Amino acid sequence: MSAERSASNGIHHQQEDAPLQEAQEEVVRYFNRELSWLHFNARVLRQASDTTTPLLERLHFLGIFTSNLDEFFMKRVGGLKRHIAAGMMAEGMDGLNPKDQLKIIRQAVVPQIQRASHIYSSELKPALFESGVELLSWHELTIKEQEVAKEYFTQRIFPLLTPLAVDAGHPFPFMSNLSASLGVALSHPDRDDALFARVKISSIDPQWVWLNPDSFGHTYRFVSVKELVLEHLSLFFPKMEILECMPFRITRNIALEVDEEESDDLRELMEEELRQRRKGMVVRLEHGPDPEKWILEFLREELNLHPHDVYEVSDELEYSSLRTVTKLPIPDLKHKPWVPVTPPALREDTSFFNLLRTKDILVHHPYESFSSSVERFVREAAEDPRVHSIKMTVYRVGDETPIIPLLIEAAARGKNVVCLVELKARFDERRNMAWAQQLEDAGVHVIYGIAGVKIHAKTLLVIREEVDGVRGYAHIGTGNYHSETANLYTDLGLFTAKESYIEELIHFFNYLTGRSNKDSYDQLFVAPVNMSSRFLASIERECEHHRAGRPAHIVAKMNNLEDKEMIEALYAASQAGVKIDLIVRTVCCLRPGVTHLSDNIRVISIVGRLLEHSRLYYFRNGQEDSVDGDFSIGSADWMSRNLHRRVEVIAPVEERAHKQRLWQLLDIALGDRCLAWELDGSGAYTRRIPQSEQDFETSSQEALMKLAKNADIS
Repeated sequence: MSAERSASNGIHHQQEDAPLQEAQEEVVRYFNRELSWLHFNARVLRQASDTTTPLLERLHFLGIFTSNLDEFFMKRVGGLKRHIAAGMMAEGMDGLNPKDQLKIIRQAVVPQIQRASHIYSSELKPALFESGVELLSWHELTIKEQEVAKEYFTQRIFPLLTPLAVDAGHPFPFMSNLSASLGVALSHPDRDDALFARVKISSIDPQWVWLNPDSFGHTYRFVSVKELVLEHLSLFFPKMEILECMPFRITRNIALEVDEEESDDLRELMEEELRQRRKGMVVRLEHGPDPEKWILEFLREELNLHPHDVYEVSDELEYSSLRTVTKLPIPDLKHKPWVPVTPPALREDTSFFNLLRTKDILVHHPYESFSSSVERFVREAAEDPRVHSIKMTVYRVGDETPIIPLLIEAAARGKNVVCLVELKARFDERRNMAWAQQLEDAGVHVIYGIAGVKIHAKTLLVIREEVDGVRGYAHIGTGNYHSETANLYTDLGLFTAKESYIEELIHFFNYLTGRSNKDSYDQLFVAPVNMSSRFLASIERECEHHRAGRPAHIVAKMNNLEDKEMIEALYAASQAGVKIDLIVRTVCCLRPGVTHLSDNIRVISIVGRLLEHSRLYYFRNGQEDSVDGDFSIGSADWMSRNLHRRVEVIAPVEERAHKQRLWQLLDIALGDRCLAWELDGSGAYTRRIPQSEQDFETSSQEALMKLAKNADIS
């Protein structure tokens, strides 16, 4: 199916849950960012109920839904509440102020968590039971299992837990972010009033106890730690009467304001922010079904929460704790494992540098191996005696990365190694600070970002002494240098030795390390320098081509689309007659398909086993053959933060063979009949319904796996 034809022709659809659509209908020109994100999480939740998805993968998606929502409340809801507390009530581009947004967020979230609870209790648990995976209550255990569980509790759980009472001599306890606890109402023999105590249970790992781990191939029986604590609660409070008990969990705001411009040390500033974040205000209280009213009101008052901040969830409170179950070795209940292939261009028995002197190399993860491409490139650079320097940006690399040890090895070999470690990478701050310290200790020149902006670019530059002089080699990618997520996220990377690219990357790293004020790049799109203006000029150029009767077409694949200026430029291009196809995974504030506004714009979102993460931009540029248009890849979405408040790099892809491959990628994505959801002008997403077994087997992700495998065989 061609990307130039409407992918909706002949494709059946299934509409998403109605409440989100109704919440969006009042938006006139732009969709609300927060509701657009909640639309995305609803699509993730739908994967948990999709019977065509293997059962343990469905349970995994339910955990992703929970962790996504946790992050949303910590960052987005926390930020809105901070704005309200500071009196910042300005309306966003959708016309909603922070209070309005909190109201519609709750209206959207409540049905979602109710749906999640139903999926877990009425769909997944029964189906798991039928498949031999049993998630049990205490009373469903055999006498022998109860004895085993009691011994486990006594030896492994009870010593780790500390009950905390609240009375005149015991202040209300500090509760850490996302901590699951039991709120207990107690009666003391010498007092008439009820006492409150809290038992924290979320620090125990794993949260589900496997009762028969030696019975492989048979049934897998589990009981939760929460269930064990509830059953043995009297051990914590001897000679006290337990009146009531309520499971609950709190969420804290992590969206703190820190003044980077006033700090002389970004690392010290980040350490202080992390200390403050630990005690950020509570923005959400979750509790199990049928809560005890006295405990609930006591918690709400102590935590200073409005009733709208309180959410009733299932007995399990959250589902990401089920990871022990999702990792069970049951192949029939999981996706067939995918093993990334070595890129064909890198199968030659020669050095990476020899290959790049003759041609660029384009890679697509995780269809192609990260270890045999990016990690190999870093390893060769670290070990090659001719390499003088390695410069790299680090946003997220994970715990088990080989990249950092290789940089340390390169420094030990006497190479000049420069590493820009972004300390403000959300949720990876502590890890990045630890890696930065190790790099510094090894003699690597470490730069801790730039005050006021995040360094989000994915760039690596190697300088090598060769017979004909000094030559540079580079990698520019769409994803992090993270070995683990490289097997789960779809990302593109370009290896090049083109002099024009290398020259500009040298200037780019000089900007990062020495604060160069270079404000012009001819090849690269660099934010916040020229990226926005270059993209806007490209959109306007398509309008000019269309007016002149030349071919015009825009296709853009990204994670998020929110920047008002970019949206208005796309609206103008649509009104000029330019065909626009957008593949936006998560947030999309643009309204497609609206008469006289965006008639020529189509938006789809792809949600599948792999997280769509690549950023790929295409402009037809008047070319008769689509493949001859302009393609570029890089780290930036079309969001205001990416274009104006982050340091980003996007690089053109020039070799025709690579353009053909990227066009094929876009064509496959736009024609997806299995994983794609279409966004309409009301804000509703509608899923395309596969009409044949072939449609199930040829989702865009499966199709790209087959292409990679065929290339591997050939």
